[in-house]
Amino acid sequence: MRADLGETEMSCKRLKPSKGEQGFTLLELLVVIVILGLLIGLVAPAVLKQLGHAKNSIAAQSIQRIGSTLDLYKLDVGSYPTTDQGLAALVTQPADVASWNGPYVKSASPPLDPWGHPYLYQEPSSRPGLDYDLCSLGSADQPGAPGDPGLICNH
Repeated sequence: MRADLGETEMSCKRLKPSKGEQGFTLLELLVVIVILGLLIGLVAPAVLKQLGHAKNSIAAQSIQRIGSTLDLYKLDVGSYPTTDQGLAALVTQPADVASWNGPYVKSASPPLDPWGHPYLYQEPSSRPGLDYDLCSLGSADQPGAPGDPGLICNH
């Protein structure tokens, strides 16, 4: 029995790390930090680029959704809101419109694009074949005419 107890004590002592094997050295920690920094430097730009593309896609989908809402407005009223009435006509009834059946959007204010800017609305359209222009300035936030690069508009 005593021999078995001695082996158990000996094996427990072997499991403990020796004095030179405790923890990581400062050099090892610095190498890991540098590797993590390089990985973040390579991955972060790709992730941010995808985020920009996602906002553009959301803006295009929102423009289509607002276009459907404008079509409902036209069915009720008989015409699209004027440029002066703007998208606010989807939220509150314009003074000179009798057959308004809104509000056509749930929010208490006209919709904003993914960057927090109001959509540009113009009726009639400056482009042939369209009844109105509905555009987002996009991430550049630079004014322009429908069809200009950087603007996201209805088709």
